[in-house]
Amino acid sequence: MTISLDIANLERLYAQGGTTPEQIVSEVYARIRRKGVQPDWITLVEEDAAIARARSAARGPLYGIPFAVKDNIDVAGLPTTCACRDFAYVADRSATVVELLEQEGAILIGKTNLDQFATGLNGTRSPYGIPTSAFNPDYISGGSSSGSAVAVASGLVSFSLGTDTAGSGRVPAAFNNIVGLKPTKGLISMRGVVPACRTQDVVSIFALTVADTARVASTAIAFDEEDAFARADAPRFTLQAAPQRLRVGVPQGDIPFFGDEQYESLYRASIDRMASRGADIIPIDYAPFAQAAAMLYAGPWVAERLAAVGDLIHRNPDAIHPVVRSILLGARDK
Repeated sequence: MTISLDIANLERLYAQGGTTPEQIVSEVYARIRRKGVQPDWITLVEEDAAIARARSAARGPLYGIPFAVKDNIDVAGLPTTCACRDFAYVADRSATVVELLEQEGAILIGKTNLDQFATGLNGTRSPYGIPTSAFNPDYISGGSSSGSAVAVASGLVSFSLGTDTAGSGRVPAAFNNIVGLKPTKGLISMRGVVPACRTQDVVSIFALTVADTARVASTAIAFDEEDAFARADAPRFTLQAAPQRLRVGVPQGDIPFFGDEQYESLYRASIDRMASRGADIIPIDYAPFAQAAAMLYAGPWVAERLAAVGDLIHRNPDAIHPVVRSILLGARDK
């Protein structure tokens, strides 16, 4: 099959009788076998079980739509590893957001790879392998939601869930040319999600189109009294028409490119290209953003990451990726 898995296309095919959810799920597993399970996936639902789920799926707004979740999000009966074998446990209950999606007909395919304990932005810190760009295996996928982004960009699922604390959803979405949504804190329940930084984390959404992202978000956003950060006054998720003239914020000041002249050149060229197409380039002060980022990896918020790992780092420090370990242990001095 060469069927696109975007939601609108699958919805049209189902309505016309051109295919069925069971056939789409079978095709998804065939694509996964051709590409290989690792490094994109950590755990797959058994194919027969996924097909059975597709056969009996609720006819909601996500009827027959295959999806994946990052492996720091609980799925009942499957292990949650956070890309650390010694941390793994089997969840008794799925995360609230997974329950909501399945209730509306979505079909879970499996759990995807990530930078261990969602600590990193490059996608290279996992003992389960290193996902790479959907376009060129010589390039990184971005992280920490590496497998979630690659699974969508490679046509293996229609959408996926990741998490985003400081770019872990948006970065791999950008690197793989798909849509990445970081919703406002408190809109999508975090119950059943292993935190990286509990006060900052959100569940993020990856999809092929803005419309698909909105469809998933409208189902995923719901008040959950079991989530301490949930907002009872959360607005409905709606799309707004783009303004006639695009306004693009561009950081001013000392922007670090770490000696990568090609990166800097491409960055400058992209700004010039947007301006040439009629966008208003608006300077913004970058300093407060840099200060906030420093708090996440070199400040007090690192303590939240250390707390999420528990005593594993003291019982068996070698079980943790060395770069992740050094970041977590840095919390002792904060």
